[in-house]
Amino acid sequence: MRRIVPLLLALAVAAVAHPQEPAPDQPTTTLTARTSLVLVPTLVRTKAGALVFTLTAKDFLLTDDGIPQTVTLDEDTGAQPLALVVAVQTGGSAAPQLDKIRTLTTMINAMAGNVPHTMALVEFDSTPNLAQDFSPDPTRLAKTFRELEPGDKGAAILDTLGFAVDLLRKQPPQYRRAILLISETLDNGSKLPLADALRAISDTNTAIYSFGFATTRAVMKREGAVAFPYAGLGITTPPGPAGGCMAKDHADDPTTSDNRAMQAFDCLSLLAPPLRLAKMAAISAINGFRHNIPETVAELTGGEYFKATDTRSLERGLQTLSNHIPNRYVLTFHPQNPHPGTHALTLRLNNYDNLSVTARTSYWAEPTSP
Repeated sequence: MRRIVPLLLALAVAAVAHPQEPAPDQPTTTLTARTSLVLVPTLVRTKAGALVFTLTAKDFLLTDDGIPQTVTLDEDTGAQPLALVVAVQTGGSAAPQLDKIRTLTTMINAMAGNVPHTMALVEFDSTPNLAQDFSPDPTRLAKTFRELEPGDKGAAILDTLGFAVDLLRKQPPQYRRAILLISETLDNGSKLPLADALRAISDTNTAIYSFGFATTRAVMKREGAVAFPYAGLGITTPPGPAGGCMAKDHADDPTTSDNRAMQAFDCLSLLAPPLRLAKMAAISAINGFRHNIPETVAELTGGEYFKATDTRSLERGLQTLSNHIPNRYVLTFHPQNPHPGTHALTLRLNNYDNLSVTARTSYWAEPTSP
C-alpha cells in the first residue's frame, strides 16, 4: 500500500501540470517551490506583550500541510539590510487621510532600525504608480510624501501588492523584504486574478505590515455583492464525477465544472489528505480578502495589522513596528516535495504555553520544469 499512494499522487500531479496526456518522449514535469528555502519570520511575546529573545530552534514546532518540518534558526538577522516598499492609498476612502500620512515619514524611516536600508514609495487609487524608486536617502521619501495628491475613487489593493512584490524581487538577495501597506480595508478596482494575488502575497520572502482605514458603508455595500471564487465554501471535497476524478460531469454547474485547475486540485485532495489543509488555507485567505485585505495579508505573511483611526493610532503602530521588525526570529526550512499552490503553515512553541507566537500562515509553491 505504501507504494500505491505515491504512484497515485504522481499521476494526479501530472494531471495538474498537463491536463492532456503528454507524448511518451516528453520529460516528466517536476514540482518545486519558487525557492527551496522558506523563510518564516516569527515574533514571540509574553502575555503582557514583552518580546522574548532566548528561544532556540528546538523550541519551535513547524508543520507544512500538517507534516512536521526541520527548522533552522538564522542568527543575527536583525543586522541584515532591509528593502521596504511603502504602499499608500491616495484614492477612495483613504484620500481624506493623506494629511495624517504625510507627517509620518520620520517614523517610517525608523522602522528599518540601524541597518542599511532602501525604500520605495508606491501610491495607488485605481492603479498603482511608483512615486519614488528605491533609495537610501530619507529626505527623498519625505519630499515625495509631501507631494502626494488625492486620487480617484479606486482602491486597487491587490494590484498594488502584486506590483510591490515584483519591485522587491529585483532587490539584492541579501536584503530582507517587506511592504508597509496603508489603505482602506476593501479592494475596489483590482484586475489581478485572485489566484495570482494570493501567489504574489504568499511570496516566501516578503512580510507585509499593514494599517487599515475603515471602508465607507457605501463601498462596503457595493463590494459585498462581488462574487469571490470559493468564498463561503465548506472544507469538504464533493464527490468526483462518475467517470473518475478528472472526468467532466455534464450535470455539474458549468461555471465550476470547467475549472480544470480547481478540479485537479480537488483530485489531489482526495488522493493525499494533507492537501486538504492547503485547500482550506486558500479558501480562508480568499474569504479574508472579502472582509479585510490589510489584516488578511499581514496574517498570511507573518506581519502585523493595525487599525488606523487617527494620527495617534498610526504613530503608535509605527513605533511598535520599529521595535518588532528588528527583533524577530527568522526560521527557515526546506519543504519536502511541495505540491503546487498554497501551503498551510502552523507554528507553535514546545512547552511554552505562556508565550504567544506571530508567524506566517502560508506560502506558495510554483510548478516548474527541470
